[in-house]
Amino acid sequence: MVQLTLPRGSKPKTGKVHKAAPGSKDVKTYKVYRYDPETDADPRWDTYEVPTGDHGPMLLDALIHIKNTIDPTLSFRRSCREGICGSCSMNIDGRNALACTKGWDECASNNITISPLPHQPVVKDLVTDLSLFYAQYDSIQPYLQSDEPDPEKERLQTPAEREKLDGLYECILCACCSTSCPSYWWNQEEYLGPAALLQSYRWISDSRDDATQKRLDDLEDPFKLYRCHTIMNCAQVCPKGLNPAKAIAETKKLMVAPSRKKAA
Repeated sequence: MVQLTLPRGSKPKTGKVHKAAPGSKDVKTYKVYRYDPETDADPRWDTYEVPTGDHGPMLLDALIHIKNTIDPTLSFRRSCREGICGSCSMNIDGRNALACTKGWDECASNNITISPLPHQPVVKDLVTDLSLFYAQYDSIQPYLQSDEPDPEKERLQTPAEREKLDGLYECILCACCSTSCPSYWWNQEEYLGPAALLQSYRWISDSRDDATQKRLDDLEDPFKLYRCHTIMNCAQVCPKGLNPAKAIAETKKLMVAPSRKKAA
């Protein structure tokens, strides 16, 4: 379970309660984190009672229904609604997930708590600032680097070489893994986090890439790579079923491999 750190170190107050119409059936109660740092108001929990028949089967459907028909001031990110873009990542009942692939009927009770990704600056309500997260992804140079000139046709791989990328390339950068990692909470400025390190290993493993040693040299740091303590929260919450901790472990093996040539 993921512990949420709240802005300003304050405990959210009880906010507005939006009741369902009398006689409504199959009502779910959504306790939603509300906070706008541009105002002086403290964070609060607003409660919305919504009949399940009023919207689709996913929690994102419930949030869209709340915004469209109950409270237009509610803010959250969403885009593809297909579990591909990673926009609607948030903390649902204490666990990071995508609201578009998490069904309300999968929740343990009729009372569902929804809050922003943990330990990130809150822009507004369920929207967090992921600037640092994306900067860390950019720092691992997530693109093919070759010593050869651009070829006139595609660079080929054997089936075995291509298979090494399975479980790595599917990352959608939703930040569920990094923001569920205690090591990342405590060392965000230094530790790259599960998502960036998973992507780093994706390029290290690519047979077409000629920058393997340089990529490993860039990770030769007490914090960038080695703050991972294999807590495994990252693998538990990944909506694509990936295992960043395994990728990090494989990178650590390469760092101490006999064939490793460290930079002078």
